[in-house]
Amino acid sequence: MRLPVAFVLCLAALPAAAQDWNCDDPGNLPQQGMNHCAYQDWQRADRALNVAWPLVVDKAKALDESNRDYHPEQANFHENLLKAQRAWIDYRDGHCGAEGAQYAGGSIRPLIENSCKAHMTRQRTQELLLLLEDG
Repeated sequence: MRLPVAFVLCLAALPAAAQDWNCDDPGNLPQQGMNHCAYQDWQRADRALNVAWPLVVDKAKALDESNRDYHPEQANFHENLLKAQRAWIDYRDGHCGAEGAQYAGGSIRPLIENSCKAHMTRQRTQELLLLLEDG
C-alpha cells in the first residue's frame, strides 16, 4: 500500500519542479521560484561573458604576435589574461560561496549565491569589454 502512495506523491511533485516561473516579477514568487530566476539570471550573465571572452582572447593573441618582433619579453597579454580569468573564476566562486554560506541550510542560499555570481559575472564582462576598447 505504501508504494502507490509514494508514487502519487512523486507525481504530485513533478508539476512544481517543471513550474514556469515569471522572472519578470520575482517579488511575487515563492522561494523556489526566486532561486530559479536567480540561477537563470546568472546563466544569462555567463552567456554574455562567454560571448565577450573569445573577442578579448583574439585581441590578446594579435597584440602578442605584433609585440614579438619588438618586445618579445612583453608579448604576454594572452598569458596574463588567461591567468587573471582563472583566478577571477576561483575568486567569484569562493566569494559567492562565502556569501551563501551565511545562509547554510536555508532555502535562500541558492538565491544569494546565484545573484552574487550574476552580479560579479556582469562586472567581469564589462572589464573584458573595456580591454577591447583599450590599445
